[in-house]
Amino acid sequence: MGRELNENLGVLSHPFSLLVHNHGQITYPTLTLEAFITFYSEVKQIEERDSVLTSKHQIERLTHPGSSYFNLNPFEVLQIDPEVTDEEIKEKFRQLSILVHPDKNQDDADRAQKAFEAVDKAYKLLLDQEQKKRALDVIQAGKEYVEHTEREDDPELFKHAVYKQTMKLFAELEIKRKEREAKEMHERKRQREEEIEAQEKAKREREWQKNFEESRDGRVDSWRNFQANTKGKKEKKNRTFLRPPKVKMEQRE
Repeated sequence: MGRELNENLGVLSHPFSLLVHNHGQITYPTLTLEAFITFYSEVKQIEERDSVLTSKHQIERLTHPGSSYFNLNPFEVLQIDPEVTDEEIKEKFRQLSILVHPDKNQDDADRAQKAFEAVDKAYKLLLDQEQKKRALDVIQAGKEYVEHTEREDDPELFKHAVYKQTMKLFAELEIKRKEREAKEMHERKRQREEEIEAQEKAKREREWQKNFEESRDGRVDSWRNFQANTKGKKEKKNRTFLRPPKVKMEQRE
């Protein structure tokens, strides 16, 4: 069972790496998410049977293949129920942060750092009442969906179904968020390219205008010089034609 899960989850080692960007759009195989949720829910059952709070277990839980989806739910990261108090949240954060702290796990420092960051992010999210409410709304939506579609009487099976649906909702919201970010990034890039093109066009027009004015001044000066030279030649020529003819004196015999 464990080997099969590892092999299948290995294919999905980074779920969002399967997303394809296409001009601001993100597409992903529809079956990938469904398959992943199924496999991960089975992993969840294994974790519940082996929930010993050890550093090794927690680091593995928070960093193994597919944890990108799992860590979207802050309550799952901290292993607490949505109904717990703020004090219980703080206490669980304290326990987990000590267990996975990189200084306490120097033989696996890189993964410990990732696990610590996941715990810290989940804790800070739940400290923000607005973000906490959003997470609770997602969980409630998952619960209501299961109540209206599966009508499971077994409490454990119902809880498991809610877990699967909730995880799927968190994943879908994350994918939509990434799609929105990609579109916004594409739009910002397009606008920036248009701004650069407009600036370059304005620069070219200024340079053309400057060169035109400089050449115009040169042409005007040349024309003035030409006119001055022409006028001088005409005046000189006119003076030559107006000169009276020489009178030749007659000699008498």
